[in-house]
Amino acid sequence: MPRDSHAIGLLYREHQPWLRNWLAGRLGCREVAADLAQDTFLRVFAGRELASVREPRAFLTTVARGLMANWCRRQSLERAYLEHLAAQPEAVAPSAEQRALVLEALQEIDAMLDGLPPQARQVFLLSQFDGLGYDAIARRLGISLSTVKRHMKRAFLGCLAHAS
Repeated sequence: MPRDSHAIGLLYREHQPWLRNWLAGRLGCREVAADLAQDTFLRVFAGRELASVREPRAFLTTVARGLMANWCRRQSLERAYLEHLAAQPEAVAPSAEQRALVLEALQEIDAMLDGLPPQARQVFLLSQFDGLGYDAIARRLGISLSTVKRHMKRAFLGCLAHAS
């Protein structure tokens, strides 16, 4: 399909209801399914020449699965944070605004970590959340100190790029 408004409109009209229903069947929530269907089309229209798409439903499904996985991960992160808050005494409970800011920060960190290779992610988490020094990380993972430093550099650059 050429990248013109007619082709975009045609793809949307022909496949949006199907994709919304497909997502609703997997998520069990029509509202979230509608949001993710919209996000799927936004991503498709912003990033790819539609002429190369031969199987629109297969392509849309692939994009939607990635968005659905990200949504599920964010929901899991939010649930874990809210469970942690529920276990705290009421006197230390953050305000609604503070909770929203923390959730947003957690989602940004999660997105940044998702973009890292597995070992770089593990090195970063051991350093930042477990408080291990680079030597201890190298020993624990059985890698060289220079590899730990390289992974940390990559993680920090990922943080900076994600923050921009």
